[in-house]
Amino acid sequence: MSLLLLLLVPPFAVALTPGNITRGSSLTTLDKTTPWVSPSGDFAVGFRPLETDGSLFLLAVWFTKPPNQTVVWAANRNQPVQAGSRLELGADGRLALTDHAGEEVWSPSTGGANVSHALILDSGNFVLEGAGSPHYAWESFSEPMDTILPSQVLPFRRQLTSRLMESDYSEGRFLLKVQADGNLVFYLYAGPSCPRGVQCDPYDAYWASGTVRDGQQLVFSSDGDVSFFTINGSSVNLTSAKSIYPPKEFYQRATLDPDGVLRHYVYPRNGTDGVWTVAASLPSDICVRLGSSVGSGVCGYNSYCRPDGTTPTMNCECPPQYSFVDPARKYKGCKPDFPPQSCDADEGGGAPVGEFRIERMPGTDWPYNDYEHLKPMSEEQCRSECLSDCFCAVAIHRRDECWKKWLPLSNGRYDTRDVGTALLKVAKYPNTTISPPQPPNPPYKRGERKGERTRLIVLLGGGNCLLLAAIFLLTLCFHHKKMRSTGPPPEASKLGTDLRSFTYKELQEATQGFKEELGKGAFGTVYKGLIESDSTSTPIAVKRLQVLDDASEKEFENEVRIIARTHHKNLVRLLGYCNEGPHRLLVYEYMSNGSLFDLLRGSTRLHWDTRVQLAFGIARGVLYLHEDCSTQIIHCDIKPQNILIDDNFTPRISDFGMSKLLRADQSRTLTDIRGTRGYVAPEWFKRLAITSKVDVYSFGVVLLEIICCRRNVDAEAGESKEVLA
Repeated sequence: MSLLLLLLVPPFAVALTPGNITRGSSLTTLDKTTPWVSPSGDFAVGFRPLETDGSLFLLAVWFTKPPNQTVVWAANRNQPVQAGSRLELGADGRLALTDHAGEEVWSPSTGGANVSHALILDSGNFVLEGAGSPHYAWESFSEPMDTILPSQVLPFRRQLTSRLMESDYSEGRFLLKVQADGNLVFYLYAGPSCPRGVQCDPYDAYWASGTVRDGQQLVFSSDGDVSFFTINGSSVNLTSAKSIYPPKEFYQRATLDPDGVLRHYVYPRNGTDGVWTVAASLPSDICVRLGSSVGSGVCGYNSYCRPDGTTPTMNCECPPQYSFVDPARKYKGCKPDFPPQSCDADEGGGAPVGEFRIERMPGTDWPYNDYEHLKPMSEEQCRSECLSDCFCAVAIHRRDECWKKWLPLSNGRYDTRDVGTALLKVAKYPNTTISPPQPPNPPYKRGERKGERTRLIVLLGGGNCLLLAAIFLLTLCFHHKKMRSTGPPPEASKLGTDLRSFTYKELQEATQGFKEELGKGAFGTVYKGLIESDSTSTPIAVKRLQVLDDASEKEFENEVRIIARTHHKNLVRLLGYCNEGPHRLLVYEYMSNGSLFDLLRGSTRLHWDTRVQLAFGIARGVLYLHEDCSTQIIHCDIKPQNILIDDNFTPRISDFGMSKLLRADQSRTLTDIRGTRGYVAPEWFKRLAITSKVDVYSFGVVLLEIICCRRNVDAEAGESKEVLA
C-alpha cells in the first residue's frame, strides 16, 4: 500500500533536499533528480511539466505544500524546453539552462560577481550568492513573473506581467508597472499579438496610484499588506489580508491574473483541498474599470465581460448568434455565426432588412467603435436606424441617445447599473444564409388537375400585374399633371436618398431669414439655424446655393447623393435638403467649434496632442471614403475649410459638391480639374486620369499645415479666387 502511494506522488514532490546548491550541481528533466528546496520545504525550484503538454517544461519556483503546487516564478515562461534539458550551476559559478540539443535558453546576469552557491529561500526567492558579498549576485525577486510574495519589493522600472491563460505561462495582456515617474500603473498590453521583434507600447491605463514624482516601490510586507510606498514614507494600500489571514497560519501571494486583476490569495498552511482563497483584489470592477480606445479590452473582440456574481472573478461571453473564435482561448474573441449585412447592393442598400432582427441586451455596452451619434431618439427609432444601416452591428440606446457601432466591437461589458440597452443586429433566421423557405403550395383540391391550377395562378397573376400597371399609369399621369401645375418637385428618386425633404419656408424660419452667416464658399453660403420639434431644439447648418446654374445644380445633386451613402464619425452628417423651385439648400448637423481653418489661424496654437488627434481623425475619414464606403468616393477638395470640428473636438470632413463616385470596376477617372489652389495634386494639371491619391496629396498639405500651424496658401489670394472648378 505504501509503495502505491509513493507511485501516485509526482517525481518533483519526493526526496526534497534543502540546503546550499554548490558549484557543479545540476537538474535535468530525464533522470530521477529532485528539485532544490528551501530550508523549510515551503518552496522548490526545478523543472515543472506544463499542464497542457507534459512533454514541455518550465524552470520554475513553486509552493510545495498546497496540493496544486502553484508556480510563482519561471525563467523560461515564453520558451518551454523539451525533455532532456538541463539546469547547471557550473564550476565557474555560472547558472545556465540548456535545452535538449545543448543550446542555452536562459542564464541570469550576475554583473561579473563571483558566485559561490545557489539557494532557494523560505521566502520563495531563488538566489545566487557571491563570495564575500553582503548582496546577492542575482535573485528571482528582481525578475518577477506575474506574482509577488511576502517580503518581496518591486522597485522603479520593475513590473509584473500576467499569464496569457491560467494554464499558459507565457506573457499575457496585462502589466503592473512601477514607472520611472513614480506612478504605479495597471496597463492593458498588446504582448501576445505583438509581432516578433517589434516593441509594442502598453495601451491605456486602467488603474494608477496617482503618485507621480513621489512613488518609490511596491512592497509585500511580511505581515500581509501589499502597499505602494512614496519617497516621504506614506503609502497607498493595494490589498490587505493580515487582519483575517495571519501569515503564520496562511501562505500568501499576490498575482496579476490573466484578466488583469491583482488578486491577493491565501491558503491555510494545514490545508488539504488545494483551493486558494481570494482575500482582496484590485481593481474590484475590472469589467467596467478597463476601457481603452485601442485593444479589445478585458475580453476579446465582439465579446463582453460579465462579473461572476458569486466569486471575485469574471466571465467572457459571446453575444447571441456569436461564438468564440477559439473556445480554449477566449481572449481571441467572438465571431458572428451569420453573414453580416452586405453593403454591396445597388444604392448602398445592402441585404434586405427583413433578413435581420434586433436582440435586446439591457445593461450591455461596447463603449467604443461609435461611428454615429443620434439624439434625441427613442429606442424604436434607434432600432430602426441600425436595422436599415448596413454598417451597423449594434446600437446602444441610453435615455434619448443612440450610438451606432460597427465590427469589431471592443471593451464589451455587462453592468447592472447601466441604464442603456444594446440593440444587437442578428440574423432573423440564424440557421440559414438566405431568407426562410416559403411554405409549399397547398395540396390540390380533389378533382383539380395540376395544369388547370397552374393556368389559374398565371391568369390571377397576370390580372394582378395588369391592375398594378393601370394604377402605376394613373399615378404617373396625376404626377405629371401636378408637375405642370406646381413646378418641379423634390427629386428624391433621382437623388437616391430617403433624407428629410424640407420646404424653403421651414428653412427660412429656422435660420430667421438666413440671418447668421457661418461661412461662404464658391457655390453658396452657410447659415446657422435651429429646428424646433417636440420641446427640443436641434442646431443646424444650412448651406444655400445662391446661383442656380449647371455647376451649382450639379454640386447640389452630387452632395446629396454622395453624403447620403456615408456613415462615419469623421464625416459631417447630412440631415436633409430643400429642392423647391429655384431653391437648393442642404441641411447639416451644426459643428460648434467651426472649421480647422479657423483653429489654425487662431491666436492660440493648438496643443500638439490635439493636433495629432485631429490628423488621425481626418485620415480615418479619408480612408473610409476610399476603402470602406460601399462605393469609392474621391472627395477632390480636402482642405482646412472643409474640415469641421464638433463638440467633442472630432474632425468631420464636409462639402462633397466636387466629389467623384467610382464604379466597382473603376480605380481611376477622367474629369475636369477641380479643387482649391494649394491643395491640388500635380496630376490634375497633366490632364491624367485621377485616383484617390489626389485626396492623399491634399491631406498631406493639410497635415503640413496642422504640424506647422500656418497656411500653405497665401491669404491675400482671397478665398473666392482659390477654387479652380
